[in-house]
Amino acid sequence: MDAFNLSDVIAQQQASGRTYFEFLKGPALSLGLYALPERGIDPQKPHAEDEVYFVIEGRARVIVGKEEQAVTPGSIIFVAAGVPHRFHSILEDLKLLVFFAPAEGSRAAHA
Repeated sequence: MDAFNLSDVIAQQQASGRTYFEFLKGPALSLGLYALPERGIDPQKPHAEDEVYFVIEGRARVIVGKEEQAVTPGSIIFVAAGVPHRFHSILEDLKLLVFFAPAEGSRAAHA
């Protein structure tokens, strides 16, 4: 069994110095923590896999395709494979759980 404590995952992401920290990967699913600072820039490009974001903390806006909305703790955002998306107008440090299905990068060779 794989089990994780969110505060431990956040500490590991911070220690890594990376904005995205993947902590679970299987063939059908991967899970990571994405952190963007207040007033930060989200450099994402569309992914070849579907993904779901769960906002742990922070406030910002997200654009998915042609739709835009505010996000706050508890917001859940689905992004279909290949759809452009990014977070912007980050008012407070943003921490997001990111679920990829299938696992991130697994379709990259097929994109």
